[in-house]
Amino acid sequence: MSNSESNSDNSTSTPELGEGALDNSQEPKTKNSKNRLPIYPATIVLFLVLLIVIGALPRYLSGNWPWTQMPQITSLNRMRKLRQIGLEFSSWQTVERKQVRIGGHRWLYQKITRDDREKPITLLLLPQQEQKGKPEVEWMDIEGSLRWKTDSIRQLKFTVEGEGDVSEVEVVARFFRAWNDYETFAVVQWYAFPNGGDFSPSNWFWADLFAQFHRRRIPWIAVSLNIPIEPLGEVEAASQEAQSLGKIVQKILINEVFEDSPSARE
Repeated sequence: MSNSESNSDNSTSTPELGEGALDNSQEPKTKNSKNRLPIYPATIVLFLVLLIVIGALPRYLSGNWPWTQMPQITSLNRMRKLRQIGLEFSSWQTVERKQVRIGGHRWLYQKITRDDREKPITLLLLPQQEQKGKPEVEWMDIEGSLRWKTDSIRQLKFTVEGEGDVSEVEVVARFFRAWNDYETFAVVQWYAFPNGGDFSPSNWFWADLFAQFHRRRIPWIAVSLNIPIEPLGEVEAASQEAQSLGKIVQKILINEVFEDSPSARE
């Protein structure tokens, strides 16, 4: 076989690389042409976003933003009063309301019941108390204080009607069984926001971080609903009641506590 035929065969077996590769093959090779790598717009954008986040995180954690004053949480005073007054339910009766210390914080402890319940349900609320307050280890504090053992942990999702132009908001809570030497509970826990809720502090962190770029804040309230069940009973038997009561609590917080928060309307 001649050299020309061999070269022709090699050229036809070469994979197609696109116009850029063909154009480069026609240009004279320079010393650095082999070391050049393609740079895609998406890669550049991702790199710039990463730089912004890396630069913003230390300032966010310390509260030292480049602007003169951080956006203020307008519903903070109402949240501070929540520990004293609790929540008012239309279909549930409050049988006890007080403040208890859990993990170095003062929580609202409110017991509610109705005619079809043998034992009251315990509602624990920890509202944000300072402009720079952040959710941290509230669920661990409760478990340690009440000496709970836990299992059957899963997510419990529910939606409630939103405010203004927001048709509905979603809450992603954690749902599990907890027990100690005295009682067994089906427990629902989440951080309530004006525009939804989530059990993970990290999800609030990112939501609040990006809200501040738009001169807004995301206030939060830690919620724990402790529903008594049979000793070491099946937690799923209480899932419907847990979801129903979770919706009621979230709706009250949106309407009566977060109502003047900008993020509740966006």
